[in-house]
Amino acid sequence: MDNRDEVREFLTSRRAKITPEQAGLIAGSRRRVPGLRRGEVAALADLSAEYYAKLERGNLAGASAAVLEALARALRLDDAERAHLLHLAQTADGSDVLTRPRRRAARPQTLHRSLQWTLDAITAGPAFVQNSRMDVLAVNQFARAFFADLYASPANQENLARFAFLDPASRRFYPDWGPFADMCVAMLRTEAGRNPHDKELHDLVGELSTRSDEFRTRWGAHNVRRHGTGTKRFDHAIVGKLTLAFEGLQMVADPSLTLTIYTAEPGSPSEEGLRLLASWAATQEAQPHTEPLAAD
Repeated sequence: MDNRDEVREFLTSRRAKITPEQAGLIAGSRRRVPGLRRGEVAALADLSAEYYAKLERGNLAGASAAVLEALARALRLDDAERAHLLHLAQTADGSDVLTRPRRRAARPQTLHRSLQWTLDAITAGPAFVQNSRMDVLAVNQFARAFFADLYASPANQENLARFAFLDPASRRFYPDWGPFADMCVAMLRTEAGRNPHDKELHDLVGELSTRSDEFRTRWGAHNVRRHGTGTKRFDHAIVGKLTLAFEGLQMVADPSLTLTIYTAEPGSPSEEGLRLLASWAATQEAQPHTEPLAAD
């Protein structure tokens, strides 16, 4: 697969983020580029200027592990960025052909029924399973109530990235919308590097790039991220403000799936908010669902 544009833009964007001072160099007064020059990166990586220029033009095919590691050190890549560089090199080399799944016609992702039983057994907080495209595939009763805004609009297609960038309700639900939006795009960019042959992911990125300036700008930054644990703030339409910790657990049976569980600090107002939400969810579930009478 020809991923030279992706490689070029990633390396250029990482080079632009490093100041000469961070790299231990003298900045000087006549710099015309943000960050480091190509020759400076080449020197830091102990590569010839010509060879680094070739790499930055997108020609990663054939680059050795030692070269990639030297490049990662010179560009001060974090673990997620280093892994992304490796995935780009594998794609350029064609070596990912041996490890990627055989392409099949797009079809809904099915989950084993025992996974739903597991989710239903989690009663203290919202728990849900999402895939690498941020489609929410399964939820417990708590999570369905928690993500009421997501499910309120069919246009979201039960996808957290669509919700974030195309549904105005997300701006209230996520008080820290900017960082959440950054995280969404970084996760999708990470997956695009890991699985460049995912047509549904390409379609999602194309849709969001076309419909959201906010997404398009972030996508162009080429930031990547691993996302497994942390704390988020929410403003729920029913119970108000919540500050919740989360843990994301990769599924061994299918590494493309992540089980995420939200919890609140014991004794905190957020824990009380979750109790109220659980009570509300149970009430909603207990209400009879009657079909409308047919007209005579």
